[in-house]
Amino acid sequence: MIARNQNDRQQGRTLLTVLALNAGLAVALGIGGWSADSSALLANAVDNASDAAVYLISFLAIGRAGSWKRGAARFSGVMLLIFGAGVLLDAGRRFLVGTEPIGPTMMGLAIVAAIINLICLQLIRRQDSGDVNMKAAETFSFNDFASNGGILVAGGLVLWLDQAWPDLVVGVLVAAIAVKGGVDILRDAARTKV
Repeated sequence: MIARNQNDRQQGRTLLTVLALNAGLAVALGIGGWSADSSALLANAVDNASDAAVYLISFLAIGRAGSWKRGAARFSGVMLLIFGAGVLLDAGRRFLVGTEPIGPTMMGLAIVAAIINLICLQLIRRQDSGDVNMKAAETFSFNDFASNGGILVAGGLVLWLDQAWPDLVVGVLVAAIAVKGGVDILRDAARTKV
């Protein structure tokens, strides 16, 4: 029982750390995405904000019954699906009304975000836990890290081609990654025994 409580405390510290990092990153990406008129950065900001909310829910699930943990993981999966749908709608709106993203801002913020998300991913992977919520947290961090690479490439293409379509494409790809992550989390939650 003592080992389990120690494991729960370690998971709690890890989740609070990645929650704080993602909340700060969401604010920075939101400001940067708005000022750079970037669909991809705004999508990543919303993604990091939803991640922070899910990390809070996962933190609250520590030490609770399996059914509570499974419910928290399901909520996480549904949040990712909703986020994906919202990003798709925003990308469609930007396609119709036009957008002028700023490539260097996209690239700079993508590098900073990738470093922070890599730190989060490493912290979560150190837990080596079979807990469904820790697996969900790992999925979120990996998705964010992959998205940052796409934003970096899109920023370079926007700068090189002087066109907005790479930003929109990456915004849609970020949404697709989120949807896949949400489906994966829901599958893991369904397979987890109470």
